[in-house]
Amino acid sequence: MTQLLDSNNSILLLVDIQTRLVSAMPEEAAENMLEYSSRLAKTADLLNIPVFLTEQYPQGLGSTVESLNNELNSKTQRFEKTYFSCCAAEGFMDALEQSGRKQIIITGQEVHVCILQSALELMQQGYQVHILEDASCSRKAEHKFYALQRMQQAGATISNFESVLFEWLKDAKHPNFSEISQLLR
Repeated sequence: MTQLLDSNNSILLLVDIQTRLVSAMPEEAAENMLEYSSRLAKTADLLNIPVFLTEQYPQGLGSTVESLNNELNSKTQRFEKTYFSCCAAEGFMDALEQSGRKQIIITGQEVHVCILQSALELMQQGYQVHILEDASCSRKAEHKFYALQRMQQAGATISNFESVLFEWLKDAKHPNFSEISQLLR
């Protein structure tokens, strides 16, 4: 299986980008995560890439940050969870299987808990996992660093927001290139 992303085989997974969690993150990391996740959601919409969104115990941690929520379309599939892994959320694995897609691009928080457990389980199920280091965060930088290292050792690809956009486009002649390239500024 090629490691290069294909827009026809990708799903964007936004993990637990919720108000109370974001407020506990380092400010710059949280701002980048929100900005890049929003830009990825816009791109996914333009390229017809499914978007899955999870919320960890929203009654206690709040709902998805409003600025990101405003970028999501009505086709976004939403999953509430109490398990740390997204794979245990009701309906998540069924929706993933029904999509027929095998590349999961993950942004969100916290890298060393929910993203880590989700990534490891997704890889165990045969999915190709890409974690976006610049669109994800943990309260402590060292927790994120070691979690990314562990996921990479297990077979995940550590990437970034800009690489994903260019891999999805493949060619500067892509009909959406000009519109998507605006999201890089």
